[in-house]
Amino acid sequence: MGPEKYSDVLADWLVDLGYTHCFFVAGGNIMHLLDSCRQRFTCVATVHEVAAGIAAEYFNESGGQGKAFALVTAGPGVTNILTAMAGAWLENRDLLVVGGQVKSTDLAGAHLRQRGIQEVDGVAMCAPVALESIRIEQPISRQAVERTVTRGLTPRKGPVFVEVCLDAQGARVQRTELEQGPRAVPGRAPAPRADDVGRVRELLDRAERPIVLIGGGVSRAAARVALEGLRRRRVPVMTTWNGHDRIDAREQTYLGRPNTWGQRSANVLLQQADLVVALGTRLGLQQTGFNWQEFTPLATLVQVDVEAAELTKGHPDVDVAICADADGVLAAIAEGEPLDVEPWLAFGREVRELLPLADPGNTHAPGFIDPFEFVLALSELCSADDVVIPCSSGGANTVFQQAFLQRAGQVVVGDKALASMGYGLSGAIGAALAWPGRRTIHSEGDGGFVQNLQELGTVAVNALNLKMFLHVNEGYASIRMTQRNYFGGAYLGCDTQSGLGFPDWPALFAAYRIPSHVLGEGWTQDGRFRELFDAPGPAAFIVPVDPEQTYFPKIASRVTASGSMESNPLHLMEPPLSDELAARVLAFLGAGVRS
Repeated sequence: MGPEKYSDVLADWLVDLGYTHCFFVAGGNIMHLLDSCRQRFTCVATVHEVAAGIAAEYFNESGGQGKAFALVTAGPGVTNILTAMAGAWLENRDLLVVGGQVKSTDLAGAHLRQRGIQEVDGVAMCAPVALESIRIEQPISRQAVERTVTRGLTPRKGPVFVEVCLDAQGARVQRTELEQGPRAVPGRAPAPRADDVGRVRELLDRAERPIVLIGGGVSRAAARVALEGLRRRRVPVMTTWNGHDRIDAREQTYLGRPNTWGQRSANVLLQQADLVVALGTRLGLQQTGFNWQEFTPLATLVQVDVEAAELTKGHPDVDVAICADADGVLAAIAEGEPLDVEPWLAFGREVRELLPLADPGNTHAPGFIDPFEFVLALSELCSADDVVIPCSSGGANTVFQQAFLQRAGQVVVGDKALASMGYGLSGAIGAALAWPGRRTIHSEGDGGFVQNLQELGTVAVNALNLKMFLHVNEGYASIRMTQRNYFGGAYLGCDTQSGLGFPDWPALFAAYRIPSHVLGEGWTQDGRFRELFDAPGPAAFIVPVDPEQTYFPKIASRVTASGSMESNPLHLMEPPLSDELAARVLAFLGAGVRS
């Protein structure tokens, strides 16, 4: 075989690594790479590079068939995709970004700001949010490429950035010379030790009020295999937001999703457990509450994570730290005799009945839809085959995470660590393409949606089976709430009245030839809604939400005399419970911890 173009060889190596889809924005500094990818992958053009990165991340995280990467040009292509890389970095998710660069002979070097057109130092920019960030100035071997790419897969996933100079892309190479040597093998997460597994089992057998908290580090496959054992053993289970879809919300031993912005019933129960086994969750401040010193005050806390740094960071205080694959520990927990926890499970059911997911303390003006009741109803309408994509920040996100009742078989993917507005639509595009035979449900606030609304073009041109639910409250609900609570309602840049501009939504969707419908009272029985919801193809539903809608329950925080913030522990959410109700649902904490 004669000489070949290096970009063709490089693309073939990505095919061998399992990549099937390429999300991209075209540019001159990736002209060879794009031509090679065109012939080998399903190439999906996005309007903006950040959407390409988010879509690739959600494509992979949703677990459909195939594997995706993002391809961006030099300069603005790289700077635009940095937000997506930062999000995948914080969520520990697989994201390969292949970037273009000027010819190696046009690189600026150490003393010039720029020599080549659109040149920026992409490797340096991406390095802080990537497991590997390299530049290919001259063709390198398959082994070197595979070693770099697979670095992002295990044991703790993360973005990888590969920047390829334009002359390296077009270089003529002998494939056989570059393919010598053994293939690279991805790293593996450490298996749990037998004594660690034995200790967890012993703690579970002795506990009266245990909780197994399943995070996103537990795979869907492992959760599915373990379910029958967990059910038989009567293991009380909760999930983090990233572990949302690991268990059906209707399972008898399921007790909810605790979080700083989580379900009050789940927070109340978690805080009264005498054993918490946290699997595949880093137990960050959003999970434990900012008042992490009072996280699980009655419990022995076991944390299982693949990264030692998360086990030793000092918050929260961990009693048993196990650096291992969480899947293996979950499998071990699913084996054994039934636990003696029926009184605890009965108490959990009582608490969940007494503390409904749609808090009666919320208010809104007539003519608007209660977002909590809306999400509860939507979850009943969704099927077990749906792919569900909540947004990543604001009221629309917290309402979804508090009220959505997931079903077994559903795929639910969100982003909480970066909490950047604008993730929902781009993520839904990636998930819809990963699962072309399923319906994708997307829920987002208007403030987040507007930041990436240009990707309606991507939805339309690909005719995605995507149902978009847009919570329209004329702005940024969470910012409005902050300015109301801490600055006396001195609003600025949080809604249309304070200088934030929004489109005419039905006109916008019509411009992309996407059918839309404004929901009103009794929307679940609305014939037009059901027609669009059940039909294939894209559709948008506008959910009118009161700009002054309240979002309870929530953790109360106070500004101290020094100007810092002080927060309540997880179980003390606003509005406060009556003394009678608190006595019933906080029975194990005692009166001194209830106020």
